[in-house]
Amino acid sequence: MDQLNRKGSSVIVKTGRFGQLTVGDDEIIRIPQGILGFPEYTKFCLVDPGDDTLIVWLQSVDNPEIAFPLLEPKVFRPNYAARLSAAELRELKLDNINHSAVFSILTITNDITQMTANLKAPLVINLKEQIAKQVVLQENEYSVKHLMFKELKAHLITIQAQNRLPQREAQGVVSTVSIKSIPPSLTVKSLTA
Repeated sequence: MDQLNRKGSSVIVKTGRFGQLTVGDDEIIRIPQGILGFPEYTKFCLVDPGDDTLIVWLQSVDNPEIAFPLLEPKVFRPNYAARLSAAELRELKLDNINHSAVFSILTITNDITQMTANLKAPLVINLKEQIAKQVVLQENEYSVKHLMFKELKAHLITIQAQNRLPQREAQGVVSTVSIKSIPPSLTVKSLTA
């Protein structure tokens, strides 16, 4: 039942969803308070399932059975902006807002048209320091269960029409994602800026 094994400067995580993953220290994201409802799990990695969904997974390194689907909210809601307080920026060690990425945690149901995104409490990742926090935004315009399918579909059709949808070379290959390879997001705004 040993699903976590140390191997040099990496950890082997045996997941039910993705099989065996080798996670390097440079791929581990630390979330000191954990995800809301899961405070005991503080070490995660991002997993690209190798499909065309644009969804990445936040895989717990502490518990191989815990994984959350993530999507950048700008993909389906181009005007989305998460406003962080000065205290939240300090907690995330963000002196430069361009070293962060913002993701919404998704709830995917059997009926894909009922898929929701948590816009109220996004996951903000400091890409340089490899730390993250799920931030509860003060704005009332965002919901924890935002029905997103129509927006996502419309946005993807627009991108395809403009021929800007990135092409993937190795489809179907599951891999962890190096924190250094994540492009900085423009979805984080500072209240003090």
